[in-house]
Amino acid sequence: MTSRSPLNRLALTALAAAVVLAGCASSGRAPSSPELNLPANFKEATPAAGWVAAQPADSAPRGPWWQRFGDAELDALVAQVTVSNQNVAAAVARYAAAQALVAGERARLLPGLQLSGGASRSGGGGDTPSRNSFQLGLGASWEPDLWGRLRGAVTQAEANAQASAADLAGATLSAQALLATDYFLLREADAELALLRSSVAGFERSAQIAQNRYAAGQVARTDVLQAETQLANARADLAALDAQRRQFEHAIAVLVGRAPADFTLAPAPWVMQVPAVPPALPSELLQRRPDIASAERAVAAANARIGIARAAYFPSLSLNASGGSSAARLADLFSASHLMWSLGLSIAQTLFDGGALNAALRNAEASREVTVATYRQTVLSAFQSVEDLLANRRALHEQLALRQQASAAADLSEQQVLNRYRAGQISYTEVVAAQATALTARRGLVQLQASLQTNAVALIQAMGGDWDAAQLGRVASSG
Repeated sequence: MTSRSPLNRLALTALAAAVVLAGCASSGRAPSSPELNLPANFKEATPAAGWVAAQPADSAPRGPWWQRFGDAELDALVAQVTVSNQNVAAAVARYAAAQALVAGERARLLPGLQLSGGASRSGGGGDTPSRNSFQLGLGASWEPDLWGRLRGAVTQAEANAQASAADLAGATLSAQALLATDYFLLREADAELALLRSSVAGFERSAQIAQNRYAAGQVARTDVLQAETQLANARADLAALDAQRRQFEHAIAVLVGRAPADFTLAPAPWVMQVPAVPPALPSELLQRRPDIASAERAVAAANARIGIARAAYFPSLSLNASGGSSAARLADLFSASHLMWSLGLSIAQTLFDGGALNAALRNAEASREVTVATYRQTVLSAFQSVEDLLANRRALHEQLALRQQASAAADLSEQQVLNRYRAGQISYTEVVAAQATALTARRGLVQLQASLQTNAVALIQAMGGDWDAAQLGRVASSG
């Protein structure tokens, strides 16, 4: 029997134990992803047959949804978000870091190889000669992943990287939606500013009429004071709205990665186009929501963490090998007589830790329950958000015809009241009331039209992307 026989027997014993314990480890797999019982359709949308409950599929295409609003300037601004927005840039960096962690965990599955070398010179006092010493060594180590601990770490890192990818998609979609919302609110401000300027011009003419009639002794000075009050209030509203418009412009500048001082968005005609929503919206569209995907990946990472905690109950096994040479002369460093080698096998098993492993496992299981609850709440909140937006959209469309009717009637009433005042048939108080009502009706109509657009943006964001027929087909086929 050679001198290596005890080492061989030890290795065979360890491997036999590994085979036995591996069967035990297989019963300790982490639980699967949670199931959800969800409706196939939205209550606020027309029901449609053939759709199943949503499943995570965040890689499905979201489409260039902003193009559905028919505004070329909006298209150009949204294109800058993925390039210049700093929140998106931060999400890109976080995703890159998560991918690097995955690569690091995968590297631990492979053997490690180390090369070392050195040279020294030593000597003593008196007649002791100086001596040279040269060393060269090569070492290797490997930890076989018998219980799945290392593979579990890889799975956890991959799930975290996928969550980072979903967070990146969420940051991008959020920035795009926020930019579109701010853009439409800015265009609404432009339209309201045009209305206010027109009203201010009308109030100036009315004030002049009141002044002329007062100078002619036809009315009291209160008519003039009322006209001046109304005119001053309208000018104050104009200044406040102009400041609000500037704030929307500043917000858009930051969203496209520009300093507000270096960005200007000139007034332009407002494209009041609102994308049509299909009569039936399947809940499968929620598959693309990045926050749902991120929450689902967090559950997967928590599952992997449980597997890692369970693998800690089993012994750790490591294999080591080394070879090297040491000589007094550099020429002798590679001589066979100076070569040395060794092989080693080590096994470690925790016998007593005061319950630390049990505590770690319970912590991992409890953490998983947190992620499961968070995942389910995220899905339920997504359904609520879509239902709310669909209900609001329906109400806005019902109001639109009424707002248009009210604005037209208020305009006609304003003109008739002003004619009657010029004829001396009524007091200026009625003119003020009619003009205020007409201006309020006009601004209300403009605000409603903007609300329809911002509601469409919010609904697209809540659904995780566009909803045209092609997108519906692709989502259905990827489910």
